[in-house]
Amino acid sequence: MVRGVELRQLEYFVAVVEEANFTRAAERVHVSQSGVSAQIRQLERELGQTLLDRSGRTVRLTTAGAAILPSVRTVLDGVDATRQAADELGGLMRGRIAVGMVTACTVRGLFVALEAFHARFGAIEISLNEDSSDRLIDGVLTGRFDVALLGTATALPAALASLQVADEALVAAVPFEHPLAQASAIALGDLERYPLITLPAGAGVRHAFDTACAAAGLSPRVALEASAPDVVAGLAERGLGVAVLSETMARARGGTLHAAVIDNPPLRSRLELAWRAGGTASPAAAAFITFARDAFAAG
Repeated sequence: MVRGVELRQLEYFVAVVEEANFTRAAERVHVSQSGVSAQIRQLERELGQTLLDRSGRTVRLTTAGAAILPSVRTVLDGVDATRQAADELGGLMRGRIAVGMVTACTVRGLFVALEAFHARFGAIEISLNEDSSDRLIDGVLTGRFDVALLGTATALPAALASLQVADEALVAAVPFEHPLAQASAIALGDLERYPLITLPAGAGVRHAFDTACAAAGLSPRVALEASAPDVVAGLAERGLGVAVLSETMARARGGTLHAAVIDNPPLRSRLELAWRAGGTASPAAAAFITFARDAFAAG
């Protein structure tokens, strides 16, 4: 392009070509018709060519206009890409991100991701809130959370994209002197015979357990609740009930607790990092998702 050509002249030129009319083009770019006409005449003078045929009822490209149109579009596309990159950089310099976390979460990968993200983008404000999985899903769908680590026993809504972080069987953990200590597996219905110790309602493991019990029409007795897996295991060690935990949680107490897999039906608890599908994440949220993928892959 010629040195004296201005960006707005190119934008007005494309608008007139696409609208085939100066009046409609002027409305599109929010400039008076005389202003659009004047700028395109100036463009033609700079290039030394007549670009538009104004003789008919509709405006048409001349041979010279048709020849330069692809180059003009390339220039404007490049400007749009530059603007988008600048907007994204600005979002990463001064944005904010709202992260949700399922109640009683102890997954190290999330905390590693938060630490690495904060070290890289210290100016971005981070909020972190615990909640039940159902409310976290709703919060991501409505935009209250940009991303959330949640527990689920069923498929997530189609409007969410997700990264599976964990998929584990649930177990009944008991002291070695307990009657269940001889069993490698136990039916879900048989747990109605015992007082149970669980994480709070809404926690990932508890959500999977409650969902399975509701589907089977069971009403087991939850005698004690604790917000941390270690506390649930500690209460079970003291004979206060049967602890419902994930395999990993129970394995940490393998020296004092026996874990029987809950079967018939088999129970599994999944942890997923979820965000809105369709590319709606902010630059800050998109960057955090990348950090989280790396953290969970490393873990």
